[in-house]
Amino acid sequence: MATAYESFKLHTSPEKFYIEACDDGANDVLVIDRVSTEMTLAAKKDIPPSSVTRPICGIMGTIRLVAGMYLIIITKKKKVGDLFGHNIWKATEFDIISYKKTVLHLTDNQLTEFREWKQMQDNKCFLAMLNNVLNTDGFYFATNYDLTHSLQRLSNTSPEFQEMSLLERADQRFVWNGHLLREFTAQPELHKFAFPVLHGYIVVKSCCINGKYFDWVIISRRSCFRAGVRYYVRGIDSEGHAANFVETEQIVQYSGSKASFVQTRGSMPFFWSQRPNLKYKPKPQISKTVNHMDGFQRHFDSQIISYGKQVVLNLINQKGSENPLEQAFAKMVTSLGNGMVKYIAFDFHKECSQMRWERLQILVDRVAEMQDEFGYFMVDSDGKVLMQQEGTFRSNCMDCLDRTNVIQSLLARRSLQSQLQRLGVLHAGQRIEEQDDFENIYKNAWADNANACAKQYAGTGALKTDFTRTGKRTQWGLVMDGWNSMIRYYKNNFSDGFRQDSIDLFLGNYAVDEADSSTPLHVQKDWKFLTLPIIMVVAFSMCIICLLMAGDTWTETLAYVLFWGTASIGTAAIILFNGNEFVDTPKLVQKEKMD
Repeated sequence: MATAYESFKLHTSPEKFYIEACDDGANDVLVIDRVSTEMTLAAKKDIPPSSVTRPICGIMGTIRLVAGMYLIIITKKKKVGDLFGHNIWKATEFDIISYKKTVLHLTDNQLTEFREWKQMQDNKCFLAMLNNVLNTDGFYFATNYDLTHSLQRLSNTSPEFQEMSLLERADQRFVWNGHLLREFTAQPELHKFAFPVLHGYIVVKSCCINGKYFDWVIISRRSCFRAGVRYYVRGIDSEGHAANFVETEQIVQYSGSKASFVQTRGSMPFFWSQRPNLKYKPKPQISKTVNHMDGFQRHFDSQIISYGKQVVLNLINQKGSENPLEQAFAKMVTSLGNGMVKYIAFDFHKECSQMRWERLQILVDRVAEMQDEFGYFMVDSDGKVLMQQEGTFRSNCMDCLDRTNVIQSLLARRSLQSQLQRLGVLHAGQRIEEQDDFENIYKNAWADNANACAKQYAGTGALKTDFTRTGKRTQWGLVMDGWNSMIRYYKNNFSDGFRQDSIDLFLGNYAVDEADSSTPLHVQKDWKFLTLPIIMVVAFSMCIICLLMAGDTWTETLAYVLFWGTASIGTAAIILFNGNEFVDTPKLVQKEKMD
């Protein structure tokens, strides 16, 4: 495998960027012309002595904004651990550097003063969007190991595949800087200067049971296809890509032998939406104008090719507003008529109501035979494949976050139990649950995995992590779930439009045209957007004032309170009725393209 360089220095001159490879024996320098944007290779002797030098950890890529091209670099990284002798890194800090030395060129076309200001503001807004994505925790990379593929996929590749560079061979579903690296991808000689970056969660732990040391790993790979935020990206697109699709691989390595168990999660794979409208839980809508089965079949065709047999674990409620979604999903699986896809509905909230979380074992027992049939991937210390995983569990709840992670952690533990016994780490009759030190590591890692996936999609940490961490539901956990639910409500209604735009810009779903001075960032709000909230606040304030400053008679005070109270409640009702006009909506990608 052609590996990427490990460390770099960035030398900046007024005309060019020089990115020097600092690995032992490396003499390559990537030169980026700041005017023509051309990328070429040079030698270290070509770096001008007058250039400003700084160490960097890697290149995320390049992107065009209103002010021209920008270079995005990784400035700080943190080691996550070693995976089969390869360093795994988490990118923690970034920098976005303009090719242009100033933004004064935005005034070159003799624009009016307002248009000059507008272009500069638009450019600042796009930069804020990029920083919004980069500051979302969870970017990981390796320079000499392919993190985008599971162990089983890597074992089934050809010698030609193994000779490819990381950029060429990467699974594009999980390369979050794929759009940013398009210039590098087009020039094979530049591949050593760039590497794929995952978004998701990785933990590497060195563990010990019975005096036997082994490495235990979780890798959650978040798909960049149909990526976005909770309420603006649901269901699937026409290609069958599901929203919030995450492949989670659990790996264990002991004495040279390796084992892997893969699960997936993803939004219910048909066309449905759940637009924010100020209500705590907007009613989900199933599209009535599209052919659901076309996208549905594409989704499962691709899943079967990638993972083998599919067992769908649908954890949503079977009553209330979620019920039509469950019925539609079940009906489509039946209509699909594919023996490779099995559907299991489990009403998580109903079964576990009143803190009866032990009832999750009902589902685990129900799918135990199928899990044993699917098996897991295992290879011995000589590289001989002992077992292949023949299928995966595809879990989902409404968001594919909280309920989903709980179930995935239980299935992963059951698989790990079998793996550790077969590897000889666990003695006959021993249970993982009895190994207190490892059980603590296991539970906390899966809870951290839940939090990472939840922050990336919903904007807050996950719910129900008290059960994942401790094995039981607690009153404090309920309080924290309530707090996170309130934060989710605010973000989903008043900041997720910007977050969705940020992701669409970062992934290339929206491309800035430097020659076009107009952008969709400036959308004129209806008069109701400003007027009604002001009226409501004034009316509510007057109601409080009337209560505190009583009139000459109680009837006069009551009349004032009733008047202003009615005004505030009536205005609030109007706002709620027109809720979709008061939420923060995406501007860069048209709404109908996201449904």
